[in-house]
Parts: sequence; C-alpha cells; structure tokens
Amino acid sequence: MLPITLGRVPPSDLVLKDSEVSGKHAQINWNAKTLKWELVDMGSLNGTFLNSQAVHHPDAESRHWGEPAELAHGDIITLGTSSKLSVQITLQNQRVPAGVGMASDPMVARRSGKKLPMEDISFCQCPLQGVEHFGLFGIFDGHGGDGAAKAVSKILPENLGYMLSHPETKERVQSCSDASDVLRYAFTLTEDAIDHQYEGCTGTALLIWFDQNKDCFAQCANLGDSACVMSVNGKTIDMTEDHRVASATERARIARTGQPLKDGEVRLNGLNLARMFGDKFLKEQDSRFSSEPYLSQAVRITKACTAFAVIASDGLWDVISTKRAVQLVVEGTERYSGDSASAAKVANRVLDEARSLRTKDNTSLIFVDFDILRTDPCIAK
Repeated sequence: MLPITLGRVPPSDLVLKDSEVSGKHAQINWNAKTLKWELVDMGSLNGTFLNSQAVHHPDAESRHWGEPAELAHGDIITLGTSSKLSVQITLQNQRVPAGVGMASDPMVARRSGKKLPMEDISFCQCPLQGVEHFGLFGIFDGHGGDGAAKAVSKILPENLGYMLSHPETKERVQSCSDASDVLRYAFTLTEDAIDHQYEGCTGTALLIWFDQNKDCFAQCANLGDSACVMSVNGKTIDMTEDHRVASATERARIARTGQPLKDGEVRLNGLNLARMFGDKFLKEQDSRFSSEPYLSQAVRITKACTAFAVIASDGLWDVISTKRAVQLVVEGTERYSGDSASAAKVANRVLDEARSLRTKDNTSLIFVDFDILRTDPCIAK
C-alpha cells in the first residue's frame, strides 16, 4: 500500500533500527500527475538526503515536512548519517496502456519436447519515462543467453528518455515529425554501453508520439530479424528491415564493404544475423558485422485513421507472413470489439497461430491498437 513509510519503529513499512532515524522519518509515494516516484522527509530530526543533497526542511528543528523530491533508478537515500537505501525502479509491474496487448511463449523444442530457454525480452513504456506524450515499444531477442537483451531493454529506453527530456530535442522531433537522429544516436549509445562479448540480441523499437490534436506519429528502428508491421486504413507498412545474412538488402550492404559473401553463404562466423547489439568479440573479428540500425519513415496516424502495429520476434515471422498477421489482427479486433481486454486477446490469438504452426523459436509480440491507445490516460490527460 502507498505511501511507503520509512522509520525507526512500527507501523513504518520499512523499519530501520538506527538511533538517528526518526520514528516516522520519510515516505515514498507515487505522483500520478508526473508519473514519478517521490521522496518526502516527514520532519525528521536528523534529516533526509538524496544523493548527498538535503531534501528535508531547511529548519530541521521546526519538524516541518520537506518538499517532494523525484526518485530515479540508482539513487541513494540517506536517513540521518548512516542508514542508506538504494533505489531500484523496475518496469515489471508497470500498467500496460489500453489498446496494447503483449504475449510471449518460449515454445517447445521439436525433438525433446521441452520448453526452450526464454531469451526474448518485451518492453512497453507509455508515456516514456519523463517524456509526456511519447511512448516506446520494443522486442529484444537474445542469442547466447538473455543477458544482452536484458541490458538493451533497460539502457535503450533510458537513453531515449534522457535525450527527449531536453525540450529542444523533443520540440525538434515534434516539429519535424521525424525522430531518426534521436533513434540512431540512442542505438549507438546503447551499443557503446554494453560489453557483451559472446552474447547479442536483436532490437526493434517503435517510438510513438502524439501532438496536441492527438494525431499520432510512429517511427521504428531495428537491428536483426525481429520485425514490426503497421496497418493504416487497410494499407500494410513494413517498418523494419531483415538483417539476416541471407536477406538481399543485407547481402548488398556487406558487398559494399568490399568483402562480399559467397553464393550460398548464409552465416557469418556461425551467426545468421549480420546486424545486432552486442557480440563484441565477433565484431572485432569480422568488420562486416554492424550495429547500424535501419530507420523507417515516420508514419502519421490522424484521428480519422484506423491503425495498429504488430512487433514480434522472429519466432512469429518464421511461420506467419506479415499479410497473415495483419489478417489475424483484423479478425481478432472484430471478434473482440467492445471487450476491455481486446488487445491482449488479439495478441494471444496471433501467438496461438504461431504455436499451432509449431514455430521452433521463442515468440514474443506486442500489439498496439492506436484507436484505443489515444483514449488512455497516458495520452489523454
């Protein structure tokens, strides 16, 4: 239950046996307006500090409450001089917005019949932390383990959020209706930040933003073979590029490096992907590997449009075409129209199809119904 009270004695939610901590020292609460966690000193005797900065009332002896201070992942709270708490903020229990459905299944290995280890990570944050009217949806499909996928799913949103928190950057994206530079730089910063030598992952990130008229813009960046497809007024739009070694576009890119692939060669150093996050050892061995993302054009979705997006790992696209995926979504939205859980049911309907076709890889997907999403409080506030 909120708020969370920190103090030396019960009924504090977190009891700290420290003589410098007051009976009711501080509290942590969720600000529904700013969508941020906040720390408040409750008139403690020995003060409350956030990253060594005082957040208690200037006149400590007055026992007045301090002003709320926003919390971020990694912050250090100090009560008095010795009791320290590390702030760990995760998105595991974040509310999924209306109109968004998420589904995943590690699937079963065909030979052994056992569940495959899950290396897919799905991400949904709307609004993007600290950035009103922007949202981010992503699929990160790991190989060699889930370490790179977990790292990228944390670092990439943080990079995008930090960049778009600068008013001039946010205004430039909104005025130009183009986030190419922001997405490209966020991918570069994320690749530089991870140090996974023998693990890697795909990355497909769909950035959306709404203007004052609630018209929506969607733009995608991707590495690897996780893909995103959109449907706007019945027109299918591929938002990603296939970066498997066997794809024509990737073979053409590799040829331009001066080291073309041989006929029939569909792997580089054992991998079927030529672009990915991580795999630093392989990238040092072979310069044909790349972490340069493909960037789609921004798609405008007016209030008069009917539009949705499907983002999924290759476990789905190995057995279902984009045309079939769009058809399944259209049928599902008609079947579940008016159901408050329609988005989740549509996502699971598509997943069920991949399962019935016996895909042999982890399968994760995110379905975004823009017609419903624009009515969610994360947008309509």
